[in-house]
Amino acid sequence: MLSRIAESLFWIGRYVERADDTARLLDVHVQSLLEDPWAEEDTACRLLLSVMDRTAPPPEVQVGREEVLDMLAYDRVSSSAIAGSLVAARENARRAREIISTDLWECLNASWNRLPAEVHPARPHDYFTWVRERAAVVAGLMDSVTSRDETWQFMVLGRSIERADMTARLLTTRALAGTTGPGWTTLLRSCGAHEAYLRTHRGSASDERAAGFLLLDRLFPRSIVFALGQAEACLTALDPVSDRTGLDEARRHLGLARTRLEYRPLLEVLDSLPDEMESVQRACSAASDAIRMRYFPSGHLTNWVGEAL
Repeated sequence: MLSRIAESLFWIGRYVERADDTARLLDVHVQSLLEDPWAEEDTACRLLLSVMDRTAPPPEVQVGREEVLDMLAYDRVSSSAIAGSLVAARENARRAREIISTDLWECLNASWNRLPAEVHPARPHDYFTWVRERAAVVAGLMDSVTSRDETWQFMVLGRSIERADMTARLLTTRALAGTTGPGWTTLLRSCGAHEAYLRTHRGSASDERAAGFLLLDRLFPRSIVFALGQAEACLTALDPVSDRTGLDEARRHLGLARTRLEYRPLLEVLDSLPDEMESVQRACSAASDAIRMRYFPSGHLTNWVGEAL
């Protein structure tokens, strides 16, 4: 497979997942502000922008819900915003048009065409719901009409790395907000994990168990450990020989992050949750860089050798 095609597939997975997870995170943020009239909106919004690696306005400028939504939801230019991620996913799908299925292309193209020009200020939840539904359709098409070859592996690899990174950001917002932030039940619902969590723990709810479920559950697809393991499995399938001769850089970063969470006491992880989640984000970034260098390097100029006279 050409490196440019592989790169486009990888970023289709990442951008669609980024749109989905950012919608989930913003939904929690907006809901927590509505439920707590005494919340410091400026502080909460600046915290969220920091977690999402976006530069906040100067301290003398008040930051509210509208500014955060403009930056993280409706901006079509920035690929770290929901709308920008869907635009970027469609552009990468266009580049890989000869590889992906017609159904997947039409879904991404339709999502791009139907991006609302503006959203009613009082109804951001409808926008978030629409984004999550479109991301679910894309995920369903990826899994139902794509052969389990390199095409599927690169898309799922991108999706898994982005999912681990974004779930870590979601947990970071909860940890840094403290008692003023959203409850663990709200976070579970935002990840679609509430029912699965209740079935797993037979209705016995606690903050520690809820955090452990999103961090460590080996069977729930949106847990960090599951997402990191899925990414490792994709890398193994893409280069099975390296599994015999030693781990490549990307698998090493992901494996270290996974084992750091998986084989330590949960309370020890929760005691330093923001630092642990930052470590996961760094591992995902380092793995992404290693994948880029390994599978789709760029910037190498071809040196033509002239014929000797």
